[in-house]
Amino acid sequence: MLNHDMAYQALTSRDTRFDGVFFVGVTSTGIYCRPVCPVKAPMQKNCLFFASAEAAEKAHFRPCLRCRPELAPGNAPVDNSHRVADRLVQRIEEGLLEEHGGLDEIAAEFGLSSRQLRRIVQQELGVSPLELKQTRRMLLAKQLLTETRLPIIDVAYASGFSSLRRFNDVFQTRYRMTPSALRKEVTQPAQRHSGDTATLRLSYRPPYDWQAMLTFLQLRLMKEVEAVEGNIYRRTVALGKYRGWISVSHLPAKNALLVEFTTSLTPVLPALLRRLRDLFDLNAQPLLIAAHLRQDPLLIDSINRFPGLRVPGAFDGFELGVRAILGQQITVKAATTLSSRFAQAFGEPCVTPFADLSRYSAQSQPVAVATIDDIASLGIVSARAKAILAFANACMTGTLRFNATLTPEEIMALLVSLPGIGPWTANYIAMRALRWPDAFPKEDIAIRNNLGGLTPRVAEERSQQWRPWRSYAVMHIWKSLS
Repeated sequence: MLNHDMAYQALTSRDTRFDGVFFVGVTSTGIYCRPVCPVKAPMQKNCLFFASAEAAEKAHFRPCLRCRPELAPGNAPVDNSHRVADRLVQRIEEGLLEEHGGLDEIAAEFGLSSRQLRRIVQQELGVSPLELKQTRRMLLAKQLLTETRLPIIDVAYASGFSSLRRFNDVFQTRYRMTPSALRKEVTQPAQRHSGDTATLRLSYRPPYDWQAMLTFLQLRLMKEVEAVEGNIYRRTVALGKYRGWISVSHLPAKNALLVEFTTSLTPVLPALLRRLRDLFDLNAQPLLIAAHLRQDPLLIDSINRFPGLRVPGAFDGFELGVRAILGQQITVKAATTLSSRFAQAFGEPCVTPFADLSRYSAQSQPVAVATIDDIASLGIVSARAKAILAFANACMTGTLRFNATLTPEEIMALLVSLPGIGPWTANYIAMRALRWPDAFPKEDIAIRNNLGGLTPRVAEERSQQWRPWRSYAVMHIWKSLS
């Protein structure tokens, strides 16, 4: 039970930040809802507040059919506007909303009219789509001016401006100073590595278990594409026509990761930074997640031992999808061996300052035109080879996209419609590549064994109390109960 007065104020405020934090049971109807339910707020004397949906149901309340408490925040029908606005921000950060891209085309990708898209963004974020794009550009430009010594013209193009003059005009209007004046006022020395690299910091909400993240990634390294040395993660990067490499280390005193990147990647820096935030799960709220999961005695010890355990994401959706297919019904070590062979066969060779980074990850197009024999010759069984070809074709043709225009549910449905891809693979891809916090691969043998040898159906039932953070519960099960 929660403080009644504070919870009622949160309920009547309709603040989406409270969604998933508590639930309200209405004694006059016997129904319980989420704080964002669109129905008229009940009288305070008729409200009981619960920290979980399970507690509300234990008190004999029925779930609301409008706000659907069983769904994770951000995925119920009532959340469509918020979800579209968030996905549009992802599109901008992926660098796909260019000056020449019309709003009509972007809206069509979301199945909306440009008028609907403008209304949703204005309603959810308080700005127009163009103002949203401009703000994201300016924030990135300010960070680059503050933390790097990149030439100002490079900062302008990296932030998405088509000309230095336009960049200077907008900067002067917004901040009432020139870009060079802002750089001079910075008291902290901007960091710059020798040669053709620069560094930026990516912040997170503490705590953060950096060692657990590195261990997970190291066990699944794609050789020549990725490497872990000491407490540093490195990988090659191919985004569109741009090539380079990144190196990521931990700054615990600053609650941030330090990213070193080659300046050849500055034209696609928004997309690069978004992918790194996804890969290292930097947008998670660990205290909120832990508070919910520790209600299950099974997870308390792991949560206490590994505070800040994150869900490792994916730098590239196609790359992760191939890994997931290769990992079906074999050990992690065997899957890593196959994925490394796959990268050597289909990845573009490159030269870096590091002996263990010499190849870019495979792209969908060269894989899609390969034959089953080409893939099977790597020691991959024909069923997996067929699944990889089907997956590569879906990615190459645009049927399957990881650029935020499709929802996790839509992508999972498309995945299981492909030959050789079942629910386990779809959930694993959703968990890591789609950043879905409520994915649960109930067919996973390790999860079922660690829960006492449960069947997939019973494991699914057992997982309900962890919603909407089942992906994080999975990480604790894999980490602590093995």
